[in-house]
Amino acid sequence: MATVTGSGAEPGLADCAPVAPAAPAHPTAAVLSDAGDLLRALAAPVRIAIVLQLRAADRCVHELVDALDVAQPLISQHLRVLKTAGVVQGERRGREVVYRLADDHLAHIVVDAVAHVQEGK
Repeated sequence: MATVTGSGAEPGLADCAPVAPAAPAHPTAAVLSDAGDLLRALAAPVRIAIVLQLRAADRCVHELVDALDVAQPLISQHLRVLKTAGVVQGERRGREVVYRLADDHLAHIVVDAVAHVQEGK
């Protein structure tokens, strides 16, 4: 007659307990501050519109002026804020600077925010 050891379950299964997902690490104060700075840089309607334009394609200043119907000095000022925050990058091509998004994650933040607001209306 065979002897059964343990609980009678298959070997090794008794040792397998469900593993809870790891809790997300708590960000440092510096990370939270930087995230706040980033969100503040995105917190203007014209800057949101610029990000949406750059999501579709790289653009130079005059293309953004035409697309958004905003004065060139204002577009340049907003681009400076976005560039300082690391949202956009510019590359000189002859006399023009062509801007592009530095990171697709930022476009997702803006698109999600716009979609959220549109869902509520």
